[in-house]
Amino acid sequence: MYYQTKKIVILIVLHTFLLSVALSCIFPFLWMINVSFKSQGEFDVDYGLKLPQHINWSNYKEVVLKEGFWRYFLNSVFYTFITVILIVIVSSLAAYGFSRLQFPGKNVIFYLFLAAMMIPLPAGFVPVYIMLKNLHLLNRTGYVLAMTNMGLSLSIYLLKTFFDQLPRDLEDAARIDGCNKLRIWWHVGLPLVAPALAVVVIFNALNVWNEFVLASLMFTNDNLMPLQVGLMEFSNKMVTQHTLIMAALTVAALPIILLYIKMQQQFVKGLTAGALVG
Repeated sequence: MYYQTKKIVILIVLHTFLLSVALSCIFPFLWMINVSFKSQGEFDVDYGLKLPQHINWSNYKEVVLKEGFWRYFLNSVFYTFITVILIVIVSSLAAYGFSRLQFPGKNVIFYLFLAAMMIPLPAGFVPVYIMLKNLHLLNRTGYVLAMTNMGLSLSIYLLKTFFDQLPRDLEDAARIDGCNKLRIWWHVGLPLVAPALAVVVIFNALNVWNEFVLASLMFTNDNLMPLQVGLMEFSNKMVTQHTLIMAALTVAALPIILLYIKMQQQFVKGLTAGALVG
């Protein structure tokens, strides 16, 4: 009886803690959506702590029709798409090479990638900026290259752990059918590590989409700036219009939310399989 009561108490405390953490994470998001549907006068009264009396779509209409918003939005879509594609291709090729090929210095190079994960990303912003500026690669090209570089270490490590678990019999069968190493990587390796690819895609898409500091340093042309920098410009102009700012932030959050919903099953499989591998 004592141990059963102790177990129940532990479960109650644990679930209470987890529920409080979940609520602390989701409350700002729900508050943002709630405020985005309010008028500014209504927000000044209750500060977004009550549900809106009337659903106000004018905030979204004004944000969407705002000059430059769609340009910034499409810029971010372009940068995120290109960067994620580059990371997936380069990291999967590198991970497959580290897992299956034998070449001098393989372990040293792989450990260097792991060591790069211990360096805080902001610590590399200034050297990257100086290098790209000297190469005349600022703005669009430099930003894509910099974000691709910063997403490779974790992606290579994650994909290598999955490639290590694949049975070599499948590759031998593909090799008998006439596939070379590149075709084995494309037709055998990538489909089998799809859950890991989903994790790589979501993590890196989130990083690129939300990047602000590096984007602020890298872009000198206002027309090429991504959405996060554009949102800062909007907030500076609409500093007292909190409902418009929340509507803009809600629109900015939608693509990543939709991407996660689309790839949720593969993402969860990738995380659980990675935990089992570890």
